Amino acid sequence: MSEVSPLSELAGFVARSPLAAEQGEVRRAAMAAIARGLGPQPTRRKVSDLLGVVMALSARTRRMVQPPVEIDLDVFAPGGRRAVRMVMSRRH
Repeated sequence: MSEVSPLSELAGFVARSPLAAEQGEVRRAAMAAIARGLGPQPTRRKVSDLLGVVMALSARTRRMVQPPVEIDLDVFAPGGRRAVRMVMSRRH
């Protein structure tokens, strides 16, 4: 069995995070960096981005209110026998 067990590894653990630093200034700077990352990110959107979103939602709404579609396709060989039969349907 190994001489190093998980408990002995845990006993020798040394925190290396700036949040565990002895200097208060280092801890405050680390905490401020975390807080900046968690805050709302200012994002500037272009008018073209907003128009794209509106048009996508409009197209989706238009498709949702249309009636279900069913396509029944028969393809016959020159001899008169059915070569392909494909039925496709879209239901809500």
